[in-house]
Amino acid sequence: MSEKPSVLFVCVHNAGRSQMAAAWLSHLAGDRVEVRSAGSAPADQVNPAAVEAMREVGIDITAETPKILTVDAVKASDVCITMGCGDTCPVFPGKRYLDWKLDDPAGQGVEAVRPIRDEIKKLVEGLIEEIAPAPEKSA
Repeated sequence: MSEKPSVLFVCVHNAGRSQMAAAWLSHLAGDRVEVRSAGSAPADQVNPAAVEAMREVGIDITAETPKILTVDAVKASDVCITMGCGDTCPVFPGKRYLDWKLDDPAGQGVEAVRPIRDEIKKLVEGLIEEIAPAPEKSA
């Protein structure tokens, strides 16, 4: 498979869960995966508690901005992972859809966001193993 897999993370505001998931995937998979995130009703800015929670693990998402979910973004992605956006995500045949049940960090302090961040990391690690495993190291 020469083309690298692409993943789109979608939540309502594209301010917390999907931003953290995209950051984890970029951080953990590097350039093995193409990463996008979007929201069905994007917020004005990324959730400051999400920014802080990711900063604590050495990942800077301060430059990220919530983006509107587009049909093109879904079409361009191999895997579409929704996080509480319900039926607002367009569905196309031939795409793989996963729905991750995660608490919404909106309005929560960083203490409440940390467990969500850690849960997202576990889910992303599992996803990487499935779609873009690390190359075998030769002995």
